[in-house]
Amino acid sequence: MKTLRRIALALIIIGAINWGLVGLFRYDLVGSIFGGTDSGFARFIFTLVGISGIICLGLLFNPETADVPERKKSRGVGNTSYATEFAEEPDLDRLYNPSREAFEEQDEEDPNSSK
Repeated sequence: MKTLRRIALALIIIGAINWGLVGLFRYDLVGSIFGGTDSGFARFIFTLVGISGIICLGLLFNPETADVPERKKSRGVGNTSYATEFAEEPDLDRLYNPSREAFEEQDEEDPNSSK
């Protein structure tokens, strides 16, 4: 069904461009490509564009069928994580001074640490 909607959307875009050319320049691109507005194949293309419009009309009134990820409904507060609340304090000296001396100073101060 997703492929059908994409094809319908492409045909609607082609039809919109054709109508824009007709409105601005009185030039029927589909008709000129397929042998005139009254030719059978041009009328077939116009029919496909019309059917595509009817297919995509359903998307206008039913946003749930669009290709948009759906949000999950949740109760109360969202998925709250307290994992960092009870963790150790980070050693800011190692974060801001990643040189070798900062690591060596830490090891000299803490005799219980293992290398």
